[in-house]
Amino acid sequence: MRLSAARVAARVLEALEKGERIYTAVVVDSADRSMIGRRWWLSGRRNRGTLGSPALDAAVAAAVPSLFPPRESRGALSRDFEYRDGERAVTARVYLELHGPPARMVIVGAGHIAIPLARLGSMLGMRVEVLDDRPEFASADRFPDADVVRVIDFRDPFAATALGPSDHVILVTRGHSFDYECLVRLLRMEAPPGYIGMIGSRRRVRATHEQLAREGFTTEDMGRVRAPVGLDLGGQTPAEIAVSVAAEIILFHAGGTGMPLVEKERVVERFFGGEGA
Repeated sequence: MRLSAARVAARVLEALEKGERIYTAVVVDSADRSMIGRRWWLSGRRNRGTLGSPALDAAVAAAVPSLFPPRESRGALSRDFEYRDGERAVTARVYLELHGPPARMVIVGAGHIAIPLARLGSMLGMRVEVLDDRPEFASADRFPDADVVRVIDFRDPFAATALGPSDHVILVTRGHSFDYECLVRLLRMEAPPGYIGMIGSRRRVRATHEQLAREGFTTEDMGRVRAPVGLDLGGQTPAEIAVSVAAEIILFHAGGTGMPLVEKERVVERFFGGEGA
């Protein structure tokens, strides 16, 4: 099926209205001139159109998830793709675009840590939602940086919050039982959030995991929960703890080392006659 630019644009708008992530592609250069201008889109497991070769379609589909960071909602790039045309290796240049909703940070619990965490999430360009069962805590006045503040029932905490793989859920609730109710539902989702973090002491985290194990969750299931969440910065205040959580989210996506840059670069030692010069 040959797709027009108008049909692709209409599908992008439809995906965005549904909160879906969609990739579009168009061939901009190829030895086979008939392929230039061929268009294709991919959203989840669905795709339409063709770039002119099933082998090229497959190569692009396999590559796009790794070409755009999960936390990004917009992006564009051109790349040469090599594919097989019978016995020949052929190269085509493809222009790719990512269209998607902003990455979302869902903070469960509206206590002291949630306030600076919501601010930092907003500063990172994320859509921030705060959930709590206490109306006096879950208020827009308390969270001016949040896009959504919702009063929930912890017996079904995500009833009104559809979650997906691009979401970041941070559990900063006031009790072990609330953490547990949230984790059970998150881990049983068909497509759970890509980032699940839970704050808490070693004892609280261990108790939660022991309860999950009794319910039949595997160590692989529990390994998807980043608990205790955050980098070891030594901070103690709500703002310092929020910074450590935000820093871990950046590390999770950007793939850094987490070590101080002064130790990584070692400028004095390398260039001014110190050890290892």
